[in-house]
Amino acid sequence: MEKQDTPRLRGATELNETKIDSTLVARDVDIGQILDANVTPEMERKVLAKLDLYLIPLMGFCYMLQYMDKLALSQATLFNLTEDLNLRGKEYNWASAIFYFGYFAWSWPSSYLIVRLPLGKYLGVAVFVWGGILMCHAACTSFSTLMVARFFLGVGEASIAPGFALITGMFYRREEQPARQAAWFVGNSIATVIGGVVAYGIGMIHNSTVYSWQLLFLVLGAITSGYGIILVFLLPDSPAKAVFLTKPERSIAIQRTLQNKTGVLDTGKFHWNQVRLAILDPQTWFLVLYTFCVNLCNGGITSFASIIIAGFGFSNLKALLIQMPLGAAQLVFLILTSGIATFFRNTRILMMIVNTLASMIGMVLIWKLESNDRAGRMTGLCLSAIFAANIPLSLSLISSNVAGFTKKSTVSALMFVAYCVGNIVGPQFFVPTEKPSYPTGIKASMAGLILGVFFLMCLYVFYVWENRRRDRVYGTPEQFTETEELQDELSNRTDQEIESFRYVL
Repeated sequence: MEKQDTPRLRGATELNETKIDSTLVARDVDIGQILDANVTPEMERKVLAKLDLYLIPLMGFCYMLQYMDKLALSQATLFNLTEDLNLRGKEYNWASAIFYFGYFAWSWPSSYLIVRLPLGKYLGVAVFVWGGILMCHAACTSFSTLMVARFFLGVGEASIAPGFALITGMFYRREEQPARQAAWFVGNSIATVIGGVVAYGIGMIHNSTVYSWQLLFLVLGAITSGYGIILVFLLPDSPAKAVFLTKPERSIAIQRTLQNKTGVLDTGKFHWNQVRLAILDPQTWFLVLYTFCVNLCNGGITSFASIIIAGFGFSNLKALLIQMPLGAAQLVFLILTSGIATFFRNTRILMMIVNTLASMIGMVLIWKLESNDRAGRMTGLCLSAIFAANIPLSLSLISSNVAGFTKKSTVSALMFVAYCVGNIVGPQFFVPTEKPSYPTGIKASMAGLILGVFFLMCLYVFYVWENRRRDRVYGTPEQFTETEELQDELSNRTDQEIESFRYVL
């Protein structure tokens, strides 16, 4: 596509006269006021501080609940869930995997609804529903009823991470996004640290009416549903509708992210052409293949960590507490690599490779160390969970490198489809007869991590090549005027269509 001769825009008034998606105005967005606003650095810092103090805790606590709920099945096995439900053979494996079938089934409908519905309210309702479904786990009496509950739990949780990634992309600049994606993802690490303590405390409650594993699902589900109601009222749909910002601050919040050129205004329209462009984009498939490969490891570790740790020689209740270092190791690498990616340009993919290689080392320790070396193998298990710190970095790549609201939603959906498929396939390599060491599962996880590194390298090469090609064909981004770039942002075009767009690495 050659550069076209387009008229230069001279200001906000002329930009307002340009044909931009009319629903932007219908959603209380005054384009002229946004572009003409005289924003000082002090005003911008004040708005950024309010965003951080409001959005990050709101999303972080929710994500903590999500991962605690996801761990609940693994923890419940230590409270005799498998015996009480009479699970045999690979039935537990499938009870773990069916969650991702539900997640997979709802990923595409969710990508459509995220664009069509008010984002914050949709996510709040989704959280409320998933908490109710988790409580339903306590009523399970057989393998079939557990499968139904797990499937619909996946449906309930499918919208959360993609939705939070879109919110981060709408409210923060590209260079700010790695730290903010990591900040709400910290909830994942905290859940791993405190999840074992919470489950241990519930396990110490002696009740003749319900089993300990039933109480675990009831308590966590009730907390989650209650929090969903809070999100319905407090989580914003877009910068233009942020209830915690004044009207001038909303204009500042929109203006400060216009330079992203990735879309900050939810138009409420679903553009099928952007779906086609997402499917034809090489970066989509490098992200999808990377996500599938590393989640071969994630599916196994999430579902079988408690059993593996118990196999090191710890009692069932102690195995819950021993999981705390997994979250601590993940938290350290999350802060370290996301911090580097924030303060040093074009290091996101490199940091993702570092995390993946660290997990690879952990898997080798579990595989090769003697069974009586509990400290060494436990260190390996802690390292094996580090690759999960790549999730906020990969989400920041989508929010920074994918322009167009529908395209961004589509790429997120495809990536989470790959996440589901990897988590479905991964546990199948953990053969019940190999319990508790699972050598086949460990080797499959290692293979997935190696391939993950390969596809990250492919993505890095693609971004470098494409940026250089665009500089050659269209000229450097500095040659484009500010008003041209603002028009690119407000037009809701994709990164493939915006000539001044350059990918961050």
